[in-house]
Amino acid sequence: MTKYFSKKEPEKLLHVIVKKSDITLGRKDVIPEENYIQCAILNMRKDTTFKPHKHIWKERSAKVIAQESWIVIQGSVKCIFYDLDDTILAEPILEQGDASFTLQGGHTYEILEDNTLVYEMKTGPYEGQEMDKVFI
Repeated sequence: MTKYFSKKEPEKLLHVIVKKSDITLGRKDVIPEENYIQCAILNMRKDTTFKPHKHIWKERSAKVIAQESWIVIQGSVKCIFYDLDDTILAEPILEQGDASFTLQGGHTYEILEDNTLVYEMKTGPYEGQEMDKVFI
C-alpha cells in the first residue's frame, strides 16, 4: 500500500494506492476511519462467515468532500494525483485488481488499454457537478 501525503501540508493524507499484491491473509483497513469513504481489504479462507447484520441510519451534520475510489477489473490506468496547491504529486499505474482512493487533492486518470474496466465509487449523495467539483 502506498500513501501520498501533501507536500504543502505533510500531515494530510491525500491519496492511497492498494496493489493486488498488497493483500495478505486477514483484514486490513485501508482508509483511516475519520474519512467518508471507507475500505478494508479482506483475504479470507473457505468457510469464513460473519454474523448477519444490517446498518443503522444515522443523522450526521458535517462539512463533507466527495472522496473517490477506482478499482481496476481489467486493463490498466495511469493515475495523476495532485497536491492541495494543484501541482502533480504522483503518477502511479493501476493494473487488474488494484485500487486508488482520493481523499483530498485533485486527480485525473489516463486509460492505458482498450476495454479497461473500472469500478468507480464515491461518497454521495451526488448533488450535481457544481456542488461536487472544480476543474484544475
